[in-house]
Amino acid sequence: MSDENFVVSGLHVYPIKSCAGVALDESLLIETGLEFDRAWMVVDAHGGFLTQRELPRMALIRPQLRHADMVLRAPGMLALHIAYDTVETPTTVRLWNDDVKAYDMGDLAAQWFSDFLGQPVRLVRFDPEQKRLSNLKWTGGREAENQFSDGYPVLVISQASLDGLNERLAARGQAPVEMSRFRPNLVIAGALDPHAEDYFDVLEIATDEGTVRLQLVKPCPRCPIPNVDPATGETGQEPIDTLTTYRADDRVDGAITFGMNAILLDGIDHVLRVGAAGTATLKF
Repeated sequence: MSDENFVVSGLHVYPIKSCAGVALDESLLIETGLEFDRAWMVVDAHGGFLTQRELPRMALIRPQLRHADMVLRAPGMLALHIAYDTVETPTTVRLWNDDVKAYDMGDLAAQWFSDFLGQPVRLVRFDPEQKRLSNLKWTGGREAENQFSDGYPVLVISQASLDGLNERLAARGQAPVEMSRFRPNLVIAGALDPHAEDYFDVLEIATDEGTVRLQLVKPCPRCPIPNVDPATGETGQEPIDTLTTYRADDRVDGAITFGMNAILLDGIDHVLRVGAAGTATLKF
């Protein structure tokens, strides 16, 4: 079986964990994945991370990345400007089983998020001195750094996977869903079968600076977040109900998976661009 060719059809970062994403034409790769991806996070009064699982309204907080700052907008709220080079108090927060060093972003940001989300919360930024690694069992012992992602630097999904899901949704009389529900960093397209990424090993993508190499290491188990409509912040039953009918994955103890988590082998400080050509080697 030969290698598969593809093109990069989408690049997305999620500056604030579990808030809306930003679609980009190009993005710089850094040690932790795409620049600005999950660099900030919302935490509760005890420093525990919060997501759309508990607060689906987070989907309505929309960041805009500008040259010197990030602008946040949400329904009924004045815009909040977050300067990239501004942090306040060092702190420690909890993300899954990790205690993570971070910087509190101050009272103004905390009040803005608390007002919109309806409970006391704070905004924190990842401390670049922190070295938070992916699970070495899945990376084959290779150290892969993350900021506030759930566990891996880059999430890869093929357009064919979404198209296949939407065909199944239509057959069940359900509305189609957009890729934004699944929060990928890298969307690939081409003459691919649905879930071809399940069987990919290494992606090689051409950039002006040289070749980027990403290794797909772990299927992405799905929590209920894809059931949150990004446009309304309301929670339903789809698409997870439909995915449950065909995406139970023995590789992760029967969890429902969609997309593949990847680590960076080569390409730090390279710029990925939409339209870039790539080749995927197969695992078998």
